[in-house]
Amino acid sequence: MPLMPPELDALRSKPRHGESVAQRAGRAVRRAIASSPAAETTAVTQTAYAIQQPVTTGRQISVTSIRGGAGKSTVSALLALTYAHYRADPVLAVEADPALGTLPHRLGATEVRWSGTDLAQIVDPSMLITDLTGYLIPFPGGGWLLPGSQGAIGTRLDIDTYRVVMTSLRRYFATTVVDCETLPAEVARTALVTTQARILVCPATPEGVAATRSVLDWVGGVHPRMLPTTVVVLSHVAPDTGLDVRKAAEHLGVGGAVVLPLPYDRHLAAGGAIRTELLGERTLQAAGRIAAEAMDRAVSRADSGSRQRTDQDAPPAPGRAGHPAPYAGAAGPGGPAPHAAPGGPGPYGAPSAAAGPGPYASAAGGPAPYPSAPGGPAPYPHPSAHPSAHPSAHPSAHPGNPTPYGAPSAPLHPPGGPPR
Repeated sequence: MPLMPPELDALRSKPRHGESVAQRAGRAVRRAIASSPAAETTAVTQTAYAIQQPVTTGRQISVTSIRGGAGKSTVSALLALTYAHYRADPVLAVEADPALGTLPHRLGATEVRWSGTDLAQIVDPSMLITDLTGYLIPFPGGGWLLPGSQGAIGTRLDIDTYRVVMTSLRRYFATTVVDCETLPAEVARTALVTTQARILVCPATPEGVAATRSVLDWVGGVHPRMLPTTVVVLSHVAPDTGLDVRKAAEHLGVGGAVVLPLPYDRHLAAGGAIRTELLGERTLQAAGRIAAEAMDRAVSRADSGSRQRTDQDAPPAPGRAGHPAPYAGAAGPGGPAPHAAPGGPGPYGAPSAAAGPGPYASAAGGPAPYPSAPGGPAPYPHPSAHPSAHPSAHPSAHPGNPTPYGAPSAPLHPPGGPPR
């Protein structure tokens, strides 16, 4: 089924860059006068380090909001694109909102095939990932999309169908981003409880902050251990909302939840497919920080009982004890991503390099739309083929980046710490 009728193609305008020419020129001047290539390289390395954490089981991250129009599908698409670009293992975006959601539009799909309800009746434990991807839609970067409907009103997604789909697909995909219904829908409440991390998209308005705080208080009363694995995204859908971001972050940062902003971006505000090369630099940085925080919390929840976290080998990250909060001007990503020394056991209970590859076969990668920081190596290495995985697998081969199978490669930095 086509997402847009052919007669409506004329409604599409030429995509605009997320930043105006004046904003890009001003940033170029500031970078030429007072830039710090070492600091920029460190910030990019921190983000890549956190997102590329090795996992031993599939991590599922749900995205929801208290009402429609907050930008949850936009945040879901940004997360899916970011994970598909950073990580070498398979990434899946699931639309768990059958009410004519916009996630397929945001990920550049032109038509929809099988929905989640259809796949629940098809998926079988004996299927290979190459069999399964025939029912999915590829999106840029090597990720896969499972729509929630076929563009028709009346499609239902009940809890049993959602559980069948998410349980069955977890063994195939290392990272899954779930675009849920708005709260308090049943599927959204189920996703909040069953995923390893969750993101609440909050409109950057006083009303949105008040409603999101009510949700956080409810979550803390019912499942207090969910708050430390929650990321609140302050979504700016207008150029100037007049909201005091620092005070909003203090009001929403309860029970260990972290609050991160998503700035206004002209390209995102225009709707349609997200083209990462047209996003503003601040938007790219914010998407990286949100993805890093969500992945760090998804990993920490799944393995909190089997390990003790250390920060000796990981770059310092904002929002942690001893480091400034995300609104203190830090440029780095969310959480630290400690790794084991070469030859030792893998992090978060993962096997070491001697234990062999992990369970995931990777999807095909795509071009690297994110530029590297000036003065540093490209933070998004194009993966190479893994000899013992499926022919489409390609774990990261960049020295210092952990492989997706739990075995770290060479040290990220030479002795003495990161480049100065």
